[in-house]
Amino acid sequence: MLRLQHFVYNAFSENTYLIINDKKECWIVDPGMNNNSERLQLTNYISTEKLTPKGIINTHAHIDHILGIQAMMDTYKISFGMHEKDMPVLASARGSAVMFGFDMPVVPQPTFYIHEQEPLMLGEDELEVRFTPGHSPGSIVFYSAKGKWVIGGDVLFAGSIGRTDLPGGNHQTLLDSIQTQLFTLPDDVTVYPGHGSSTTIGHEKRTNPFFT
Repeated sequence: MLRLQHFVYNAFSENTYLIINDKKECWIVDPGMNNNSERLQLTNYISTEKLTPKGIINTHAHIDHILGIQAMMDTYKISFGMHEKDMPVLASARGSAVMFGFDMPVVPQPTFYIHEQEPLMLGEDELEVRFTPGHSPGSIVFYSAKGKWVIGGDVLFAGSIGRTDLPGGNHQTLLDSIQTQLFTLPDDVTVYPGHGSSTTIGHEKRTNPFFT
């Protein structure tokens, strides 16, 4: 059974996750560490728990979700994957870093692309990939049917949705993504978003102001 470990990083209070299996292998999801102290928190946890990172998987490529990727690639000699349609977002990372005062000497480049409808396997455990554009053109979410949770990036939040005023964003596309790819999940599935606290699919279907 996969389990999650949650961290909060950088000025945007971005949620970084570790997905961990019973063999202590892990994926690093949306590493947003912006300084040495934040990087050490994550690597110390990995070391203390005797975890073996197997790769980095990103829900999307906005600056606050990619700040720690290169350091993790260099430290653990692991690959980095994202959806190909978010490459234009990644290409703007250096300009975004300057705009928000982040230090990003190297923009990480994916070593593989993640495709919807193709499961991600961590050992014998499977994650379903769902394509959820709208916040960004290549946003994806990672769903564990067995664990009854989904890592949703900046698509759906507790009581809100992702912003759509950034390049490549589209409000109606985002609403459609949530309706067809998230609200079709069971009501008791926990949503772990890219910012803020967790929620459930059922709670958002009943109370989210963008859908009620």
